[in-house]
Amino acid sequence: MDDSAMVRRAARRILEELGLAVREAEDGAQALAACRASLPDAVLLDWNMPGMDGMAFLRQARAEFGPGRPVVVLCTAESALARIVEALEAGAQEYVMKPFDAEILGGKLARLGLVAPPGGGA
Repeated sequence: MDDSAMVRRAARRILEELGLAVREAEDGAQALAACRASLPDAVLLDWNMPGMDGMAFLRQARAEFGPGRPVVVLCTAESALARIVEALEAGAQEYVMKPFDAEILGGKLARLGLVAPPGGGA
């Protein structure tokens, strides 16, 4: 989920190339509604969005769905260590800095067990 259509397009391309099915949301409220309709395995989450931001979504998702599902990868330009710690303490499993590429995102998702590791190894 990201408020930028360009970032969503880039993330969709990467995720689909990794073999994942993708649904998009422009903000936290749309993403929360989508999760309530059909809980995904993972959410790629932007921090800064209008309306319900990423942290508000994360806290609400953890309250509704529990600590482990969906897996949340926070993907943002927020680089301060305190912000990263805040996201992880709120329940994000990983943190990816923008700009990201297929290698970075694929590596994080492989570490989380959501895609095969690079090179197809186990």
